[in-house]
Amino acid sequence: MRVLGVDPGSAVTGFGIVEGRRGNFRFVAAGVIRTNSIERAANRLRRIHEQLLAVIDAHVPDAISLERSFVAANVQSAFRIGEARAMAMLAAAERDLPLQEYPPNQVKLAVTAFGHADKSQVKYVVRRTLGLAAEYELADDAADALAIAICHLGRAGRPRPVDAVERPAHPARLRRR
Repeated sequence: MRVLGVDPGSAVTGFGIVEGRRGNFRFVAAGVIRTNSIERAANRLRRIHEQLLAVIDAHVPDAISLERSFVAANVQSAFRIGEARAMAMLAAAERDLPLQEYPPNQVKLAVTAFGHADKSQVKYVVRRTLGLAAEYELADDAADALAIAICHLGRAGRPRPVDAVERPAHPARLRRR
């Protein structure tokens, strides 16, 4: 299985492509999509979308994994990240690719075995896991995207406990106790 991981951002969006299965990963590609801060927001989003489509078309992933939004201290930053996430979601939908989202702590836990690892720890483990030479330039955003792809591959085929929970047909009709 080949997975495109995306670390969304309005200024820099990281992407990373990994293939394999749990415990056996192979690096395919990684990079960043940079936008010009003086450009209009709509043009920046179009660039992110177009570049993600180009990455998908060039590397033909089987799935896309995306970092789920977290609550940011700056509301405007949260909005911008949400817009960049939407471009990744749109690209997945346009290429009919399954999309899975992971919260940052789950990605860190899957990659480093510590849910509160910092960026340098994540980058170090990603490099080791994928066998990337120290000379290989790896931007922080690309390392995060690779970590998201690794997280997805590590979970592929593993049942989620939440899927086993029986849910009522109409949750809105449940009474509060």
